[in-house]
Parts: sequence; C-alpha cells; structure tokens
Amino acid sequence: VQLQASGGGLVQAGGSLRLSCATSVRTFSRYSMGWFRQAPGKEREFVAAGSWGGGSTDYADSVKGRFTISRDNAKNTVYLQMNNLKPEDTAVYYCVAQRLPGPAAAPAAWGYWGQGTQVTVSS
Repeated sequence: VQLQASGGGLVQAGGSLRLSCATSVRTFSRYSMGWFRQAPGKEREFVAAGSWGGGSTDYADSVKGRFTISRDNAKNTVYLQMNNLKPEDTAVYYCVAQRLPGPAAAPAAWGYWGQGTQVTVSS
C-alpha cells in the first residue's frame, strides 16, 4: 500500500488548509484511514481517523471542531480539512492506513504510513 500525502504549506494563524492522501490500494473502501502529526522535538501524535465504512470518526481533543476527516472511495483518497489553524498545529502530517474495525489513536495500530507533508502555521 502506497500513500501519497499533499496539500501542506505555510499559512497564517486562523487560516485553512486541506490535506489529501491518495492511495494505491485496490480495496481502499475496506481500509480505515487516518492522520498523525509530529512536531520538532515531540512524539508523533494522533490527529484524526475514520473507519473503512466512514461510519465512525475520531479526533484528538486538540483539533475537535476545527479539523474534519473525510474520504472519497471512488478516488481512493482521504482528506483532512483544517480550519482555524494555530501555531501549535505546525508539524509534519502523516497519512496512515490499515484494515481496522474502526478508528485507532495508537500509532502501532497502523501498518501503512505515507511520507508526510509539512504544515507550518505562523502567528
């Protein structure tokens, strides 16, 4: 499974970005998808995830109400819409995939990781 994340960049606080993650998996609709991030000097942390059927989602408390995960099974793509960005959202964002029954916050639950895309939020 290959994951290609894109959409990162530099944005001012309060702005928005939409990350995309295209996958090569042929049975994309059967995979749960998610996003993690890692800021300099910090551990990788869970951001958001959605089940393969799209019926359930989970978010880190720090992004609830600001970020939205969605997927387009026809395009084999998952998105992360990020609104009202804050400087503390600055990190490299990683797309993840795994055949899971539902969203999972533990990095070890995810078997496939993309290469990451940098998001920088200026104050």
